[in-house]
Amino acid sequence: MSAAGSLARALGRLGPRFLPFADAATAELPLGRLLRLSLFQVTVGMAAVLLIGTLNRVMIVELDVPAWIVAVMLSLPLLFAPFRALVGFRSDTHRSVLGWRRVPYIWFGTLLQFGGLAIMPFALLILSGDTTGPAWIGQVAAALAFVLVGAGLHTTQTVGLALATDLAPAHARPRVVALLCAMLLAGMMASALIFGLALANFSPIRLIQVIQGAALATMLLNGIALWKQEARDPGRSVRGPRQDFRSAWGIYAGPGPARRRLVATGLGTAAFSMQDILLEPYGGQILHLTVGATTALTAMLAIGGGVGLAAAARWLNRGGDPFRVAAAGAVVGIAAFSAVVFAAPLASGALFTSGVTLIGLGGGLFAHGTLTASMAGAPADETGLALGAWGAVQASAAGLAIAASGIIRDVGSALAVQGRLGEALSDASIGYLVVYHIEIALLFATLVAIGPLVRRAPPPEVRRERATDTAPVLVNLPG
Repeated sequence: MSAAGSLARALGRLGPRFLPFADAATAELPLGRLLRLSLFQVTVGMAAVLLIGTLNRVMIVELDVPAWIVAVMLSLPLLFAPFRALVGFRSDTHRSVLGWRRVPYIWFGTLLQFGGLAIMPFALLILSGDTTGPAWIGQVAAALAFVLVGAGLHTTQTVGLALATDLAPAHARPRVVALLCAMLLAGMMASALIFGLALANFSPIRLIQVIQGAALATMLLNGIALWKQEARDPGRSVRGPRQDFRSAWGIYAGPGPARRRLVATGLGTAAFSMQDILLEPYGGQILHLTVGATTALTAMLAIGGGVGLAAAARWLNRGGDPFRVAAAGAVVGIAAFSAVVFAAPLASGALFTSGVTLIGLGGGLFAHGTLTASMAGAPADETGLALGAWGAVQASAAGLAIAASGIIRDVGSALAVQGRLGEALSDASIGYLVVYHIEIALLFATLVAIGPLVRRAPPPEVRRERATDTAPVLVNLPG
């Protein structure tokens, strides 16, 4: 036995144990192919950061666009979220001359993203009034751009997750989910850093370059992600009768756990999303943290989310129940929001930071658990429908929760400062604390919804046997 051979075998044993997500690779889906496929999550994260973070600030501060117009524009991508279930169903039943069913939808989703990003900078410049043309043209063009990007983002992610489910064997899907979620976080963090550096010295030309650079990166990365991923099946080119969406949805969401699973997903997602736009203002206004300290909260959330994803993947890989993983995330979330609440009266920045990290941890566990449960509960020919339903509920719940949190915070703080809630509740932090208490209540409601699903799940040894013996069945990150 040569020394080189021994070293190679040692590295082979070391890799899956210590290299991140190396154990997600299988003979059917090697690591290189899996990493290439996961690039669609990077472009989704890039678009999310661009819409919710970068353009949010640029439109209000640099372009002086009224805040209500910004709020309306940023809400437009959510209009397409409820259609994710329909898109997923159509990708399940698509008939293609070339024998593909997932690739055409991901490609057209990519084209929608590219088109929206291509016209967006010019629309925003017209919207800001920095032209001699009528303002309504900018408003219509900007609305169209945001709708196109939102439609493309939701289509690409829904069908991309379904394609990953097609390719990954059942026993490897928890680890594949963790990798895909981690790539979404990586895309968001890298894009936030790049966009921040590129727009440090703002100018209209630089804005055009950054957004159109994002459009080009979307085309390139998604093209690389799709290359030779889905095998062509001549049987998919045969025209014939197909089940309609209404019938398929009635069967999927009828008697059984699917409806309760979607309710739990919506409640938990809303609970973890309401704080998205409040943590940094809370830290600055109430706890008097510096700008640098509040900016670091995003990193703490990401770190906690990454740990949660890794822990969930390890738990599920050992035969764990995905509903128990999601429930554990909700329990961690209750502790996390309790820490955030007590940080104000105790004036403890350390307790606040710990709570923020735990929010990321709980959110990672919950997202991984519900997504894996949706994958495992999908029939072989309805994966797109199941994952589309999960994505539709998650995106809609997150958007509504974020919008509601801002309103609740403003109303609560105004009533408290005016003394209408009594002397004991006259502090400016009351608006924030009301939102955090609502999130805790939603997490308790999530546990109530998940409870019967846990009792209904088969024991771990049965799940392991099914994951090993059954054929693969036909797998989303804050915005």
